[in-house]
Amino acid sequence: MAQSTPTPGKGPAVVGQEASVPVPAAAGGGPISHAIFRLARLHRMYAGQLLRRIGLHPGQELVMMHLWELGPQRQADLVRLLDSDAATMTRTVQRLEQAGFVRRRPSPTDKRASLIEPTAASHALRREVEQSWSQLEDLVAAGMNPGERTEALRTLERLEHNLLQAAADPGCAGTERQLG
Repeated sequence: MAQSTPTPGKGPAVVGQEASVPVPAAAGGGPISHAIFRLARLHRMYAGQLLRRIGLHPGQELVMMHLWELGPQRQADLVRLLDSDAATMTRTVQRLEQAGFVRRRPSPTDKRASLIEPTAASHALRREVEQSWSQLEDLVAAGMNPGERTEALRTLERLEHNLLQAAADPGCAGTERQLG
C-alpha cells in the first residue's frame, strides 16, 4: 500500500511503499495502530481543509448530519449518538450556534432540557457538506476498485468492532488503565 504525504496546495504525493512518517522503535509492536494514527491525522487534516471552506470544523459536520436526519435532539442524545463527551459537545454546539447553524429551544417534554435544532442556514449548508464528504471519500479511496473499497470498509469495521469489544470487556488486559 502506498503512503501519502500532503503537498501544500496540491493533494497527496505518493511516496512509495514506505510510511510518510517513520515508525519509532517503541511503536514497532503496533504497526497497525501506528498506521491508524497516521491515517486519522491526515484524514482529519484534509477534512478540515474541505470543511473550512464552508465554515465548519471537523466533527461539526457529523453533528449537523444527525440533526438533519433525526431533527431536533437533546444535547445528551447527541453525546450518545456521536460517542462524544459532554464538554466537547457543549463547545461544538456553542460554536455551531454562534455560526448560526443551530439554535436551542426548550424541550416540550422536559423543562430541564433544551433541544438543539438545525437552522435554515444549516439546511442550505447540507449539500456542501455532502459534497465535501464525497470529495474526501474520492481522495481517500483514489485508485481503489469497488471490491477494494468494500474490503477496506470491512477491515475498518472489524478493527472498530475489536476496539468496541475490548472497551466493553472489563476483563480485557490493559483496557482499564488505557480506556477507562
